Parts: sequence; C-alpha cells; structure tokens
Amino acid sequence: MLIKEYRICMPLTTEEYRVGQLYTISKHSHQESEKGEGVEVVKNEPHEDPVHGPGQFTEKRVHLSSKLPSWARAVTPRIFYITEKAWNYYPYTITADGRSLQCSFLPKFSIYIETKYEDNCGDSENIFHSDKILGDHEVSFLDIAFDEIPERYYRSLEDPRFFSSAKTGRGPLREGWRQHTKPIMCSYKLVSVKFEVWGLQTRVEQFVHKVIRDILLIGHRQAFAWVDEWCGMTMEEVRRYERETQEATNELIGVVAPTISVSEVGQPTATHSAPASAPSTPLSDDAPDFLAPPKTRPRKKSAPETLTLPALRERTGAE
Repeated sequence: MLIKEYRICMPLTTEEYRVGQLYTISKHSHQESEKGEGVEVVKNEPHEDPVHGPGQFTEKRVHLSSKLPSWARAVTPRIFYITEKAWNYYPYTITADGRSLQCSFLPKFSIYIETKYEDNCGDSENIFHSDKILGDHEVSFLDIAFDEIPERYYRSLEDPRFFSSAKTGRGPLREGWRQHTKPIMCSYKLVSVKFEVWGLQTRVEQFVHKVIRDILLIGHRQAFAWVDEWCGMTMEEVRRYERETQEATNELIGVVAPTISVSEVGQPTATHSAPASAPSTPLSDDAPDFLAPPKTRPRKKSAPETLTLPALRERTGAE
C-alpha cells in the first residue's frame, strides 16, 4: 500500500468551500458526462453517524470506458463502472471507492481517502492522528496556481494566476500567495492506494497517485474559478442545484448495463476514508512504462466549456 497526504490551500474559508465543493462537483460531473458515460448518482440522502453526527451519504456509479487511458482501454471490457460511496460530515469526509472491486484486470485494487478541512495555510501536523497505523508517509503541498496540470485540461479562464473574482475581489494569485492571502483554508487528504499484485504493485500505485494528484488540482482550481457562480448560495440552494443537476446528468447518461460486478461495501473505519467527490475527470493517457499504449485509438474530445442546463443557469443568475 502506498500512502500519501496531500495539502491543497484555497483563498476561501471552510464555510465558503462547503458550498463551492458541492457546486463544483455537480457542475463538473455534468460537464464530463454524455450518453453512457459519466457519473450517475444512485443515492444522495441525509445520514446520521454516532461519532461524526449528521451528514450526507452519496452513492455514485462512475461509468468509465472511454474515460480510461488508451492503454487501459485495450485490456478492459468496453462498458463497466465502479461504485463510490461517500459519507460527508463536513469538515470531515470519508470515501470508499470499490473496496472489493472484482475484475480480472484489477485484482485486489482499492483506494481510500480521508479528508479534513481547516482554516489555515496547511501547517497542521498529524491532523489525522494516525502515527501508530501509518508510520512515516509523504506529505505533498499542491499549489492550485503554479503546479502544472495536464495540458489537455488547461483552460485560461480557470487559471488562478489570471482569474479575478468580481464578487469577492480575490485573485489573481501571485507567487507566494499562500503566505499572505486572507482568507485561506486547506484541504488535507490522506490517500491510500493498494494494488496487491507482485511485480506491479509499486508502479501501479505510483501511477494511480499521479492521476489522483491531477484530479485534485483540477477540481480545486475549478472551485475557485467558479466562485462567482456559487458565492452567496445557501446550503439549501446549493443542495437544490445539486439535485437538479444530478437528475439532468443521470438522464444524459441513460441506463447502462454493467459488465463488472462491484460488491457492496459498508462504511469504512476512520483510518480508511475520503472526500465526497468522484473521479469524473478523464484519467491520464500517460501509461506506466511497463505497458505499451496502442496507437490506433483516437483521443476523446474534451468536455464542453459550460453547463448545458439553461434553467439552472437562469435561476443561479437571478439569485
């Protein structure tokens, strides 16, 4: 198992990001979906936990197929999905992605992410209190403004180095912004990737962490770049937006019969957990060096720039 802790700072408060996170996930999931592809929401309902209190439980089916890198598409069935179950007790969230994913091409594969949000610049040490379980693990600071993302996902309007919020007056972000920007908050994410196949374990786990890093950067960049769209929304309003967008996205995807069964998982313990988000961003096409990518499959076009939900856009603008 390869465990890494990612710390991603944002020029927001944790209360602001609570709304921005829900808005961004919903909009991004819709952008990345099409007929038979994308993020289908199966359940999204209140959930009470004896330790963490009231929260929200979400179950999603991430229909992949063409969203896999070319080298993976060559060795996987044409249509399949994985299941993501998330428990959101903000500012603490838990996610389990296919704890017992059963398929011949990904035996004994699992991802666990535990997330905590705090109003600081990422200087809290041992926020997960897991020394006994983890021992030493790598801590990586991700800079939403100056860390590179894959070129095909870059959009100038979402670049924090150039974006300026009309509603909040925040941005653009300059070198060293984390040291002097107020307000500031940090997403602490403890990510565990396990691939128990002798000879491939280290390389596959490292590759998956690279993909997760890119997804985290893209998602947090969008949350800031879209701040003028969600700033000022109440939790009731963003939950309504979330429901309406999820309904539209599920209708867009349509019903797809899976070719892989994913076994049910119970709520994971606090030592294996994650954010209420889905890896809807297409995975990297950069194959590990031990797999040779096919040359004949054309690359899928990128997602549309804006959400195709006129009613939602008009309502959001009116508010």
